[in-house]
Amino acid sequence: MELILWRHAEALDTLPDATRKLSARGERQARQMAQWLKPRLPKNTRILVSPATRAQQTAQALGVEFETSRQLNTDASVADLIAATEWPASGGAVVVVGHQPTLGRLSALLLSGEEADWSVKKGAIWWFTNRVRNGETQTVLRACIGADLAED
Repeated sequence: MELILWRHAEALDTLPDATRKLSARGERQARQMAQWLKPRLPKNTRILVSPATRAQQTAQALGVEFETSRQLNTDASVADLIAATEWPASGGAVVVVGHQPTLGRLSALLLSGEEADWSVKKGAIWWFTNRVRNGETQTVLRACIGADLAED
């Protein structure tokens, strides 16, 4: 299974939190990452997006259909994300457009075996794969890239 965690791009600091929109910089970050990510996505990739406005706008930059999932809301837990994506059993590829601190905590769990407060930069992706080698299940970090590095 491929699991791509994409933190929403930079948003305006307004209230209420759920309706915060991307800043001009955030719109650029979302476009840059979408341009890098889209041609690399496996066919039939499932895209799950938080209902928060900033996450929706980030996902829209890909220009493909996506599903909105309340399990990815701003208060989501790591268990919510695992359940929504069916990691690692579902097979295929899933992109999650979500929020800190959950994305960082899930990244820590996948790589170290324990939740920890790791930081995922705004607009960045962390791309994981799951495989079995010699009877042992392994999680591999395939890519970790910030929007600033995804520029043409």
